[in-house]
Amino acid sequence: MTVAERAPYASDPGASRGRFHPEPASLSRTEFERDRDRIIHSTAFRRLKDKTQVFLYDEGDHYRTRLTHTLEVAQIARALARSLRLDEDLTEALALAHDLGHPPFGHAGERALDAAMAAHGGFDHNAQSLRVVTRLERRYPRFDGLNLTWESLEGLVKHNGPLTDGSGRPLRPGADGLPFAIAAYARLQDLWLATYPAAEAQAAAIADDIAYDAHDIDDGLRAGLIDLAGLSGTDLVDRILADIASEYPGLAEERVRAELIRRTIAAMIADVVAESEARLAALAPQSADAVRRAGRPVVAFSAAVARADAAIKAKLGREVYRSQRVMEVMAKAEATVARLFERYRLDPQALPEGWRPAAGDDDDARARRIADFLAGMTDRYAIAEYRRLFDETPDLG
Repeated sequence: MTVAERAPYASDPGASRGRFHPEPASLSRTEFERDRDRIIHSTAFRRLKDKTQVFLYDEGDHYRTRLTHTLEVAQIARALARSLRLDEDLTEALALAHDLGHPPFGHAGERALDAAMAAHGGFDHNAQSLRVVTRLERRYPRFDGLNLTWESLEGLVKHNGPLTDGSGRPLRPGADGLPFAIAAYARLQDLWLATYPAAEAQAAAIADDIAYDAHDIDDGLRAGLIDLAGLSGTDLVDRILADIASEYPGLAEERVRAELIRRTIAAMIADVVAESEARLAALAPQSADAVRRAGRPVVAFSAAVARADAAIKAKLGREVYRSQRVMEVMAKAEATVARLFERYRLDPQALPEGWRPAAGDDDDARARRIADFLAGMTDRYAIAEYRRLFDETPDLG
């Protein structure tokens, strides 16, 4: 996108606040393109292919993994950025990075690590994503992490909006009011935790909502946990299903499902674009910082589609995420991660050499090393480690 095409409220890679560790500019790529490329080439990004979204990797080849979810988010985010004349590369970078901190077995693994780390600052996957890109990736000779731009770090840490009020008081509960990794990094660099992020980060965040609404419906239907008849209840889904039935009477259920997902994504994207254009026209921001200081999101659903989004999430919560089938598997996965953590805590020599406690580490530092190691595992590797350490395969069926 040229400067002429970029909106005045879009983030400008030529005016980036820069990197924590200064680096020479690239001759062929913008700063945000470099961020995107560093994320794609990271070890943490590759591991997403074997991390659970909702269903474990061995339950079927067609269910989403954390990687396929991430790619779908990135596609939707770029579509939004293009329509709103935002910087597409920054938007894509944030979409690609937003789940880098997820542990194995999805939110079950996160719950297990948060419980194990309760006395040591807790565990939060979004904060862990920041830790991955600022500390845990080790690819460069002069610094740890990926040394992303300020704009990428700010957008990543505020994926869910502001974290503090104007006086610095945390808005959400957590260790010392902020997740450990965010609180630790905030002492090194000011990421403006009290403001909304730039519009690119807002687009990536709402793309996340759109993607998992749509693909978790698809996976839930495929798994037989919900059916097309039971999906009714929101104006959006009801209208789409009625339109499909009218246009294609007698269409095979497999094709109805695919058409429902396609149209749901398209309808939500169109709604976000229309609502966001109206908000931006009313605000008339002339810079990315004006968006940050707006006091409310500028990239958002309309009220009607926000209600539909909430209804879809509630239905998925009841019938997919908290279904007996999923809950039973996730409880076993949670126990697997908890038992691995405890084994590493009691027997640090069970950790690979580079992950063992260093001389001078206190209890918090030792626990954080274990959490970092476990959070980086894929589902497959966690199962293999469990088998190695306990001479048995965890029952995740």
